[in-house]
Amino acid sequence: MRIENPSDASRVQHPFAPVYDSESRVLVLGTMPSPRSRTAGFYYMHGQNRFWPVIASLAGKELLYPNDGGSKAVDERRALVMRHGIALWDVLASCDIRGAADTSIKNPVPNNFSKILASTHIGRIYCTGQAAYTFYTKLCEKSTSIRAVCLPSTSSANRGRWPLDALIAAYRPLFD
Repeated sequence: MRIENPSDASRVQHPFAPVYDSESRVLVLGTMPSPRSRTAGFYYMHGQNRFWPVIASLAGKELLYPNDGGSKAVDERRALVMRHGIALWDVLASCDIRGAADTSIKNPVPNNFSKILASTHIGRIYCTGQAAYTFYTKLCEKSTSIRAVCLPSTSSANRGRWPLDALIAAYRPLFD
């Protein structure tokens, strides 16, 4: 058994911009991009994360490119959420974190949501997992005045509790 060392954590600054336009009506928030997502330069790009299969299923679209498909995969996913009025961002602007483990997060600094909320039609916020929801409610909800809904995590670590069909049902309100 590996014993976690707090010094394994590194300071991470959110590396890319939110995805939204003036027609966005729903905001989906994660906690902080995983190392694989940071490398890919886009949200939910770990090959085992089920976010994109869920969104594609609800949109009635088949993804043409795998998560490791480079800029074509990123462009395809960006267009998919934009077409359905879904904005993407993360709760945190920076934090100390070990790998992709949300449970290891220390010293969180929230993003400022004022610009994205002022320039869109966003009226609903959904958090992709308990950690994102907890950070949002503690650090952001008061300033946004929008209560968030906690959705189950699409991480592969949640596979046993949330099979794909259950995730699809849980995420259906994004398309209402």
